[in-house]
Amino acid sequence: MRMYDLITKKKHGQVLTDEEIQFMIDGYVKGDIPDYQMSAMLMAIWFQGMTDHEITELTKVMAKSGDMIDLSAIAGKKVDKHSTGGVGDKTTLICAPIVAACGGKVAKMSGRGLGHTGGTVDKLESIPGYQTALSREQFFKTVNDCGVSVIGQSGNLAPADKKLYALRDVTATVDSIPLIASSIMSKKLAAGSDCILLDVKTGSGAFMKTLDDSIKLAQTMVAIGELAGRRTVALITDMDTPLGYGIGNSIEVMESMDVLKGHGPADLTEVSLQLAANMLYLVGKGTPEECRQMAEKAIADGSAFETFCKMVRAQGGDDSVLRDYTKFQQAPYRAEVKAERSGYITKMNAEEIGETSVVLGAGRETKESAIDFSAGLILHKKYGDEVKAGDTLVTLYTSKEGALADAEKMYREAIAIGDEQPEKEPLVYARIEKDKVEKY
Repeated sequence: MRMYDLITKKKHGQVLTDEEIQFMIDGYVKGDIPDYQMSAMLMAIWFQGMTDHEITELTKVMAKSGDMIDLSAIAGKKVDKHSTGGVGDKTTLICAPIVAACGGKVAKMSGRGLGHTGGTVDKLESIPGYQTALSREQFFKTVNDCGVSVIGQSGNLAPADKKLYALRDVTATVDSIPLIASSIMSKKLAAGSDCILLDVKTGSGAFMKTLDDSIKLAQTMVAIGELAGRRTVALITDMDTPLGYGIGNSIEVMESMDVLKGHGPADLTEVSLQLAANMLYLVGKGTPEECRQMAEKAIADGSAFETFCKMVRAQGGDDSVLRDYTKFQQAPYRAEVKAERSGYITKMNAEEIGETSVVLGAGRETKESAIDFSAGLILHKKYGDEVKAGDTLVTLYTSKEGALADAEKMYREAIAIGDEQPEKEPLVYARIEKDKVEKY
């Protein structure tokens, strides 16, 4: 078998066999297939696409290139959740403890932030003492004891994906649905959960900017999950504007705790409840309606908040900060940005607001960048809200005094104030199960 022949085959739109996909990925990981040949294959896939069977086989081979985590030491059905990334997207911190409080098991490996999207691991590490690097035994014990554990991704999860992603990044082949879907799902299959809930973001702050592309990606990932023997459901959720009011690390933890205490922002609460209800549905806790009621009850009776606190203590964290936010590291510099005119907020570009938080120190510009846990911003007005000249639009927080002027300029460019009140977009656009798209 020669890589040259496989490139030719895919260039002409033909279907690769399971053996050919295995040969290609194994050879690339071992270093037998050079970057220039794999680059040609990636571009052929970008133009010609792949069948669901090809994508599933590619995903399975990528997953098996490293550790396949066996979660059988954890009692009960395990459910995983993946978000395609967004600004102010802190839903894992909310829906994971809700599911655990209702009897589900969530063994979650999360990533760090890069660019305009924040990582769950960075948010959790803003809690003093919280350990995101646990041994397998500690991880399993925490899930068995608390119903939930959120840790950082292990070093050897789907190494083929890591190598392919770096190549896609420099060959203009990142934006291919087969390649995005196999990249995400290879890590989910390797992580070992029985069921997977996908939160596919759409809009300016998302990787997929249009609803049609988001639905296509979701359908592809659901097909992969089901063909690989995992119950999989996807929700398409809005990321045209940031979720909630807070963007930053400790800022987002505080806002998540507000939701778990029953007084968080309405948009963040609603999306988190829908995600939690679908996770409970996947593990067989009832109908979608019953699962929604269970999720609401876990917030109302305080059990979801207590579950989160229990996980934090189990992982070495100081849960007193979750009750007294003044104990979090505080940013030494802050600035309020005021409205220069009256009207309505007619534009709020989530991606640009995410970039503003990076300038303040809340995100990474490179993989090596250090994170300032106290940096970020709190939006006082959001898309569609009425504003009066002189109203505070946003408060900026940073440890770098010089960053405030740049951040204010970026924030002002990310929004627009007009005379007509715009219509608000729905929070959840669609729900996708195997062979079924339900639009809301």
